Amino acid sequence: MSIPMFTNNTNNLFIFSLSFSFQETDYACVVKMPSGEFARICRDLAQFGESINISCTKEGVKFSATGDIGSANIKLAQTGNVDKEEEAVTVEMQEPVSLNFACRYLLNFAKAAPLSNQVCLSMSLDVPLVVEFKIDDIGHIRYYLAPKIESDDN
Repeated sequence: MSIPMFTNNTNNLFIFSLSFSFQETDYACVVKMPSGEFARICRDLAQFGESINISCTKEGVKFSATGDIGSANIKLAQTGNVDKEEEAVTVEMQEPVSLNFACRYLLNFAKAAPLSNQVCLSMSLDVPLVVEFKIDDIGHIRYYLAPKIESDDN
């Protein structure tokens, strides 16, 4: 009977610890919307491009994506009276904001949608987008995503 010989070579892993501090910020635009709708919008727009533009105005919020096969825009207007608060779309805005974000990260964030009825998107220029899901009686999940920086190479 022969005994098989097992050899294992492993490389050293260097793990760097990064520490971030986030200050409370007054955001230029805060959008509250149904989390399922946010997840659907991210999935739908992922078919068109690698980045999603989120534009916030007094009238509402617009999600758009452009790619090789075309472009798509989804506009959500503020809702008036709704039967259920979690179905409402509200926009609190100090100034209009329009930023581009990597679609793949928004898709990952949207996977938390089943945990909460609503998602809160907080945006300002020069600070990361905050995607927050409040979870009843437990707490919240917050994701931070810096906007994509467009290069000026011509």
